Amino acid sequence: MKNNLDYDSSNVREFSGVLLEVQEHVSTKYAMLISGDSIKQKEQIKSYVSKYLMDCSLSVEGLTFDELVETLYSEMAEFSFLTKYLYRDDIEEININSWEDIKITYSNGEVLPIKERFTSPGHATDVIRRLLHKSGMILDNAVPIVVGHLSEQIRITVLGQGIIDKDVGVSASIRIVNPKKFQREEFVNNNTASEEMLDFLSLTHRYGESICLTGAAFSGKTTLMSWILSTLPNNKRIFVIENGTREFNLVKKDDQGRTINNIIHTVTRHSDNPKQNITMVKLLETGLTVNPDYICVAEMKSDEAFFAQEAARTGHGVTTTIHASSCIGTYYRMVTLCKQRYDVDVKTLYNLVTEAFPIVVFCKQLEDNSRHIMEITECEIKQDGSREIRTLYKFNITENNIVDEKLKITGSYQKINNMSKALEKRLLENGMPKNTLNRFIGVERV
Repeated sequence: MKNNLDYDSSNVREFSGVLLEVQEHVSTKYAMLISGDSIKQKEQIKSYVSKYLMDCSLSVEGLTFDELVETLYSEMAEFSFLTKYLYRDDIEEININSWEDIKITYSNGEVLPIKERFTSPGHATDVIRRLLHKSGMILDNAVPIVVGHLSEQIRITVLGQGIIDKDVGVSASIRIVNPKKFQREEFVNNNTASEEMLDFLSLTHRYGESICLTGAAFSGKTTLMSWILSTLPNNKRIFVIENGTREFNLVKKDDQGRTINNIIHTVTRHSDNPKQNITMVKLLETGLTVNPDYICVAEMKSDEAFFAQEAARTGHGVTTTIHASSCIGTYYRMVTLCKQRYDVDVKTLYNLVTEAFPIVVFCKQLEDNSRHIMEITECEIKQDGSREIRTLYKFNITENNIVDEKLKITGSYQKINNMSKALEKRLLENGMPKNTLNRFIGVERV
C-alpha cells in the first residue's frame, strides 16, 4: 500500500460526497468490522479508509489526509465531531441548540461556540440517534423527548421533531460529569472556599453532622460533595445512592489495585413494571439495613427527601444536594419535597428537616463563571424548640470590574459566627479532638 507521502490529492471533493462513497465501500466489504469497537478493529477500519482514499486520490479542501481519515472514521463508526468532546475532562456540557449552533460549557465556566457543525438538520438527527441507540434509547415521532444516560457520567436530554422547529433538526443537552477528582488545594487555589471552610465541612461530617449542599446547576455542589466524602476514613462504610447511573467514584485502591476503603455504590433502576422499579426511596430503605456509617443521596428531587431526613435523624451522617437559591430557602425546598410523600403540616416538616440537616452549604456560579461557597449556615435548635439559622462563613463581594473586556468579580471569605455550643458538644461527643475543635472557635477573617 502507498504511504502517506505518496498520496495524490488531485481529486478534491465535498466531504459529504466522499463520506457516502467511502461509507459504501467499507460497509459492503468490511461490514463486520464497523460493528466492533476494539482498538484492533478501529485501526483496521482506518487502514481500509486510508487505502481507498489513496487509491482514488480523494481529498477534501481544508483537511489534511490524516484529518480526513479521522473525520471519516468518526462519522462512520462514532458520533461525528461530538466524539472528541464527549470524553474530555475539561468539558461539563455540550448544548446543541440546532444543527448549526453548538455551544460548549467548559469546567472553568466559559461557554463558547465550536467551529464544527452538522452538515444538515438530518445529519444532526442521525448522529444523535446513533448516540442514543448505543444506550438503548430511541428518538422518533412517537418519542420526541428522550431523557437518559449515555454512560456512567454522561446524561442526555434530547428534543426532536414535533417539539422543535423542523429546520433545527434536533436539540440536545449532554451533561458530562467531570471525572477529575479535585483536591483541597485546588478548591483553595480556585478561590472556591477558604481552607478553614473546607476543613470545617470535612471534619464536621467526619464526626457525624449531616450536610446538604444547595445551589443551581453548575454551581459546584456535586464536585464539592465528592471531595467531602473522599476525606472520610477508609474504615467507615459509605452507602451511595444515585439516580439512574454512576457519577461518583469513591472507591480507593492501593498500588496493587486492592480496594482500601469501605463503600457501596448503588443506582436506581426504572422498569415499566412498577413492582420492579428500584427507586431512591427503596435504596434508602435498603441502605439502612446494611449498617452504613454514612449515606450519600446524590440529589434530592422528590419524595426521597422525606426518607433522607429520616435517615439523618437516626444518627447516620447523610450528605445530599438539592436545588435552592439560599441556605434558608433550602429547608423550605426540603419541606415541599417531603410533602410529596406525606401530607404533614409545614411546621412539623420544617422542624424535622432542620434537625436532620444542621449544616447547609450554598454554592453559586457567579456572572464571571467563578464558583464560590457563598454561605455556610448552622441551624441551632434552642431548648424551647425554636430554630435559629446562624451564618458561620460567607463570601463577601467587594468589586465588579471589567478586565480585558471580561467581568471580574472580587471578594473575600469571612467567618461571621462561631458554631453553637450545642454543635460543639455533639462534635466532642462524636469523638472530635478538642484541639481540632478549637481551630473553628473564634471569629476572624479567613
